[in-house]
Amino acid sequence: MAKEKIQALVDGGRASAGPPLGPKLGPLGINVGQLINDINTATKDFEGIKVPVEIIIDTETKKWEIKVGSPPTSQLLFKELKLQKGSGSAWREGNAEKPPTAGDASKEVIIKIAKLKQEEMGVKNIKNAVKNVLGTCLSCGITVEGKNPKEVQKEVDEGAWDELLK
Repeated sequence: MAKEKIQALVDGGRASAGPPLGPKLGPLGINVGQLINDINTATKDFEGIKVPVEIIIDTETKKWEIKVGSPPTSQLLFKELKLQKGSGSAWREGNAEKPPTAGDASKEVIIKIAKLKQEEMGVKNIKNAVKNVLGTCLSCGITVEGKNPKEVQKEVDEGAWDELLK
């Protein structure tokens, strides 16, 4: 059973039969249009972001499997907050001054990203995934509902978000 693996970076929900996929898929004798539709369905949650995909094609049966990677947490935050980049000045211990912030995220945005990234993060529960996303907010200079992400992490630890995380 011969398998062909193709890796590419595609626009989430907007892959096309053009480069980079088309030239790699054409010679394999598969239904390229259907595969592109399947990729777009699999990556629709990442619309507007470049997403790594791996396509494993059985060259005998012409069946395929699509594995969608996940963009970095920071890119998901930037997309949700409509930012080009972070503040360039992260929150630091002992920093009396509040650094310039790149943006302000809602609890709902943090939870949404945590749910998307949880499996990839390898964490046991959504609470830990939320804390991981908050760590990214900290390094990117993003506040959460006006608060320092470290304060918010303490709130999560103390159970203040438990109702939202059910």
